[in-house]
Amino acid sequence: MPELRITDPADRETLAAFVARAVRLDAQAVVRLRRRSPEVVEAWVATPFDVLVTRAVGGEIAPADVTVSGNELLAALTVAGGARMDPGPARDLLWRSELPAGATWQPVDALPAAVVSELAERGVALARENVGPHGTPPASLMDQTVLTVTGGDLEIKVPMRCLFALSGMGFVDSSLPDDVVRVTATDSWMRLDARYGAAVRRRHALLPLLF
Repeated sequence: MPELRITDPADRETLAAFVARAVRLDAQAVVRLRRRSPEVVEAWVATPFDVLVTRAVGGEIAPADVTVSGNELLAALTVAGGARMDPGPARDLLWRSELPAGATWQPVDALPAAVVSELAERGVALARENVGPHGTPPASLMDQTVLTVTGGDLEIKVPMRCLFALSGMGFVDSSLPDDVVRVTATDSWMRLDARYGAAVRRRHALLPLLF
């Protein structure tokens, strides 16, 4: 059985808040827990916006890479209590998203958090007016480029779906006047790091395999 160990109560609260947001977006969400280093655990979730979100906390996970139910992990964090917990049985087959490889992230730009939050709020308002047949915003809206940032030899086009993910997960704190959202990228991925977590998405769609 998997075992999660998080000694610091603040880190347990941080991870619980992350998982609670993910479950609110998708009641069937699963969380992939990965060992970043001997004392740091990364949590990953695939959101309904086709954007990955992640948050790191101090802790240990065994095995080093395991996917568990968001609801069961949330219960372990908030109900069971204690530094050592059972996050629930492994559900690795439910994880279907690619994660970025261990490439170096190149800094691109830092955006004022207030600007990102305002753009996200406008997008949410627009989405409510244009809800699709399945109760989600249309793909044309989510794929709309809302920000273009450049740094070095990189030009990153940030789609609305990334801002939806940041907003839906409560990652951005627009009340802090000097807070920023940092944009980094690799050849294949973009990443937006806000105060309470990061949104990650492929920059280019993968070509389908032909048989």
